[in-house]
Amino acid sequence: MLIAGCGASNESAPPAGGGATGGAAVSGTIAGAGSSAQQAAQEAWIAGFTASNPEANISYDPSGSGAGRTQFLGGGVAFAGSDAYLKADELEKAKTRCAGDVVEIPAYVSPIAIIYNVPGVTDLQLAPATIAQIFDRKIAKWNDPAIAADNPGKTLPDLAITPVNRSDKSGTTQNFADYLKAASGGAWSYDVKDEWPVAGGEAAQGTSGVVGAVTNGQGTIGYADESQAKSLGHVKVKVGSEYVGPTPEAAAQVLEASTKVDGQGQYAFAYKLARDTTASGTYPVVLVSYLLACSKYPDAATADVVKSYLTYVVSADGQKVAAEKAGAAPLSDKLRTDLTPAINAIAAGT
Repeated sequence: MLIAGCGASNESAPPAGGGATGGAAVSGTIAGAGSSAQQAAQEAWIAGFTASNPEANISYDPSGSGAGRTQFLGGGVAFAGSDAYLKADELEKAKTRCAGDVVEIPAYVSPIAIIYNVPGVTDLQLAPATIAQIFDRKIAKWNDPAIAADNPGKTLPDLAITPVNRSDKSGTTQNFADYLKAASGGAWSYDVKDEWPVAGGEAAQGTSGVVGAVTNGQGTIGYADESQAKSLGHVKVKVGSEYVGPTPEAAAQVLEASTKVDGQGQYAFAYKLARDTTASGTYPVVLVSYLLACSKYPDAATADVVKSYLTYVVSADGQKVAAEKAGAAPLSDKLRTDLTPAINAIAAGT
């Protein structure tokens, strides 16, 4: 499905502050595609932006991070959403497509909820190694001693566990696998990729597909952007000596503790996340979802709309609406300041 925005249909949305520099409104049509985790945030951003830019038309297809990157690198869309930063070979393709530097900015920070549907079980707590073994299909029953050890005093059913994973290439999968690899103490042996490595579970397309499969099953467990899984149980994961749930506040602390990846380019801001943190109140199962754009576009109208839209997305107003509508953790003022020169570099040119 396409998420589309136009000024006439978003009269109640908050103002976006005009064009790229906060001045005159911009006009033109751009399309984006990618991360399904960004879906709710993109809906809110498009509504907010087009309210102040009624002659701008923006569409976003939440087809998944892999599909979005492919379309962006092939020139099919003006921008893309990706739950993983670009790999070395993708960076080279991006430079060719953009005839210059790629703009890669973290725009959406959100906890990945480990969601479950187990009759009679609430407030489920799991250690990282236990989570890894569940999704590796080595723990097969909900009353397994390892799960019981994390949940003293709770009655756990003699019920088969059905793990649900993404069937498509997914940045959410890559972020979740990265957490399992880093935090499970060796219980997760697979390479970190955007494709699920374990055979035999139930697979579903996109974030909504995983949420639907967990909701409609029994004994199911999966992973999905927290904003789209409100009605299901959310696992509290063990961090240090405590169990922490997937709140925006706890997720935001991870990015502040993480380090920037070198070699991505002057306008690329990719981060190596601190998945194995033991800091109190920190939730490390997060995705940092990026927006990808070019620093140069062939025509001025496209460049101006992309620049204006990204300016709004990372602004205090844009981050506030994403927090309200999608449960995102707002970017810090310091990070916003760091990102601004990259967005300001977007212009027409070849």
